[in-house]
Amino acid sequence: MDLFHKILVVLIFFSCTLTNAQQDPINTLYRYNMNLINPAYAGADGRTTIGVNVRSQWSNVQGAPETQNLIFDTTLGKNLGMGISAISDKTFIENQTSIALDFSYQVKLGENHDLFFGLKTGFNSYNANTEGLVTYGIQEDPSLMNLDDRLTPNFGAGLYLKHDNYFLSFSIPKILTRDRLEEENGVATLGADKNHFYLAGGMELPLGQNITLKPSSLLRYVEGAPISLDITTFLDFNNYFDLGAAYRVNESVSGMAIFKVSSGMMIGYAYESPFENSIRNIDNGTHEIMLNLKL
Repeated sequence: MDLFHKILVVLIFFSCTLTNAQQDPINTLYRYNMNLINPAYAGADGRTTIGVNVRSQWSNVQGAPETQNLIFDTTLGKNLGMGISAISDKTFIENQTSIALDFSYQVKLGENHDLFFGLKTGFNSYNANTEGLVTYGIQEDPSLMNLDDRLTPNFGAGLYLKHDNYFLSFSIPKILTRDRLEEENGVATLGADKNHFYLAGGMELPLGQNITLKPSSLLRYVEGAPISLDITTFLDFNNYFDLGAAYRVNESVSGMAIFKVSSGMMIGYAYESPFENSIRNIDNGTHEIMLNLKL
């Protein structure tokens, strides 16, 4: 990658950090990895689930975001669920890892309605190598000493309303804020995380004997940033194959496919293309791969 593209990556990185304030990773296949943002999903389907999700954003750009996610959840009894969620995210000079235990408690509201309360507790590791920022025209605040291996505790909470044909979800996966790198007027300085609020919903609508329409949406609110909204639709063909598309308002469009290899194995792929011209002209889109096992 030449110097121009390196500088462009840095500018895009800081622009996204400052303008969008979207500090937590985003998943296009969020509907199949809801444990990452809402602990109330732990054990909610009554089976043990192991899931892996890998996302490569702006795949032709050096230093662009790379995210790996892991979820595990199972039931502990009639009304209790437990899980583990882990996120590893790398962007330019930042590396952060989150590992959390998820607990859920089920309350029966009626014959077809269940309400799950969730609690997420764990820790976050944050590392930012600020050496060499001046090469890209970014000055370093003298008060910004060393952000290596910052380890901080955190906790979150969530609600999940489950029905046979639809669901609603609300969560705050990280309530405590942490120090992190930010940019202000061309200077790299010490900032703080913003709380992320997630509201999601979806349903299943039979269109025929073998086809089901599965629309869903995910709204993210971050203090000081525009609201982010994903609108997603899948067509389920005889519970063997899902074909879908997603629109992230004013940001990107995606195509997705889910292959249900067996009753316990699901493989998914998503390709996302941004609307931003400066990014679209130098990258090969965003690729996301998912593997879910239900035991």
